[in-house]
Amino acid sequence: MARKSAKAAVEDDLFSGGDYTAKDIEVLEGLEPVRKRPGMYIGGTDEKALHHLFAEVLDNSMDEAVAGHASRIEVELHENGALTVSDNGRGMPIDPHPKFKNKSALEVIMTTLHAGGKFSNKAYATSGGLHGVGASVVNALSDELTVEVARGRKLYRQTFSRGIPTSKLQTVGDAPNRRGTSTTFHPDPEIFGDKLSFKPARLFRMTRSKAYLFGGVEIRWKCAPELIKDETPAQDVFKFDNGLRDYLQSVIDTKPTVTDDIFSGKVTREGGHGTVEWAICWGQTGFAMEGGQTADGFSHSYCNTIPTPEGGTHEQGLRSALTRGLKAYAELAGVKKGAQVTAEDVMGTAGAMLSIFISNPEFQGQTKDKLATNEAHKLTETAIRAAFDHWLAGHRKQADQLLDWVIDRADERLRRRKEKEVSRASAMRKLRLPGKLADCSQQAAENTEIFLVEGDSAGGSAKQARNRKTQAILPLRGKILNVASATRDKIAGNQEINDIIQALGCGIGSKFEIEDLRYEKVIIMTDADVDGAHIAALLITFFHRSMPQLIDAGRLYLAQPPLYRVSQGGKSAYALDEAHRDRLIETEFRKGQKVDVSRFKGLGEMMPAQLKETTMNPATRTLARVVIPEDKVVEVTDLVERLMGKKAEARYNFIQENAAFVVEELDI
Repeated sequence: MARKSAKAAVEDDLFSGGDYTAKDIEVLEGLEPVRKRPGMYIGGTDEKALHHLFAEVLDNSMDEAVAGHASRIEVELHENGALTVSDNGRGMPIDPHPKFKNKSALEVIMTTLHAGGKFSNKAYATSGGLHGVGASVVNALSDELTVEVARGRKLYRQTFSRGIPTSKLQTVGDAPNRRGTSTTFHPDPEIFGDKLSFKPARLFRMTRSKAYLFGGVEIRWKCAPELIKDETPAQDVFKFDNGLRDYLQSVIDTKPTVTDDIFSGKVTREGGHGTVEWAICWGQTGFAMEGGQTADGFSHSYCNTIPTPEGGTHEQGLRSALTRGLKAYAELAGVKKGAQVTAEDVMGTAGAMLSIFISNPEFQGQTKDKLATNEAHKLTETAIRAAFDHWLAGHRKQADQLLDWVIDRADERLRRRKEKEVSRASAMRKLRLPGKLADCSQQAAENTEIFLVEGDSAGGSAKQARNRKTQAILPLRGKILNVASATRDKIAGNQEINDIIQALGCGIGSKFEIEDLRYEKVIIMTDADVDGAHIAALLITFFHRSMPQLIDAGRLYLAQPPLYRVSQGGKSAYALDEAHRDRLIETEFRKGQKVDVSRFKGLGEMMPAQLKETTMNPATRTLARVVIPEDKVVEVTDLVERLMGKKAEARYNFIQENAAFVVEELDI
């Protein structure tokens, strides 16, 4: 038989898939996916994620309370770091599951993803747990977990470890005066590490906030005294009949407010499938927040008792209702300035609490940080707008005070914007801007940036890749003058340096004014090679010598363009240097298969889309801020003079002093 050529063998291997076979496909069973990728289910393995376990268990008990089956919840943090959450609700079902005859419903709930009673409205009209993963995720990430169920005057118990049952469901005995579910769990150190543990103060705040959200439940808090390191009480009882209004009142304390009364209320949609509760006031001097901090305003929102720290559609409905309501009141009162009011003016100094209950809400992600249900916007806006219109009409004096306050905020906002626009326009009139500067269209300096780019070719790519509204491009031709070794006349006559000074518009030396800087950020963008590093060093030297306040203010940055593009199949990544390249190849790509590595010779060689993705887009790029520590100013100044100054012998001495630190032989 004729022997195949090397090329033919490679082609056969390519089209057959090589060594990528069925044995490479992993199938994760049971709760293995949770332990393998906990970040997908609880957002990570940090302190926030750890406390999310408590939130998942507490939410289950709150769902029982909101559904009208539980009136009491107990939370206890034990000395060994385990946590118990109990309620007097219906108790988890313990009868055999129809699809798993040899397992109880309790075991199915605790060991199977997407198993629960909240996918339909049969067991719960509204609930916080929607995906059927909460209890099983907590089970998977706990090294010990015990569930006790009091149901039908009997007590049942089952134990688990890392998602696997360590006992059968056992009947412990009679429980004539007890009902509900009790879950005790200890987070697994293999997942969270040995140093992370529940923080009593954080658990206390989470527990108390739940009680505010539903006035029909009493929550009892208990913590082992040995674990408390601050003023957190070892025992407490929470029950707030006035719900969110009570919470907001505790935040206000004795702080002065714009209106005498809190605007609060609760509306339940006909049929009961949709409830909105709110409490809002406006602070004159800000609000005292937990941790000793103060804030001009805040918004705390919840859906089915789940905190939504990133807001969502319900918060949008709240903002819309208040803004439209106040503008409508201004129109009726003949106050023309009311037309300039925005949601920013209304909410900037507001303390707002919002809680809604709806069926089948949609969240972004398992951790439910943001509500995405479109219906929630309309439900919230309609409920609050009608109530706000009545409140404004019935409290004319307070309504006028609020309108005047918000209009003052609008006037202040417009004044600041005008000042920035005038300042920038004045600077543009004074300056003869460089002809090759591609300026941004936004007048105000806020959120704008200028890229000082090495070479016209790279400048062309950058102009195509930029955001024209906020990003300006100034191409520089070659290496700029070394200001540390040049005469004053030579510096004054250098075109590149003059272009930079004119583009920035803030002057140099004793005439430098940071307020006149036309951009929020100044970004040096050079090739990721030796020449690029040299140009960056020359530019930093210029700023250090002529505009040190720019560095002190944290306004000077270095872009971080990649040196390599690494790809395999349809996957690609960018590497900043050789070490980064090797690390990517080792960790991000399949071993044993060919990895293509291409080296960028310069920024101008990159396609505009690549330059945008890797170096210019604020959402995906990495910037290095140029910083000189206060205790290093003299040392840095001396080093700049030695390396960049006129005296060649100073550079020679520095090289001799540091030659011992060069660990690689250079092939020159």
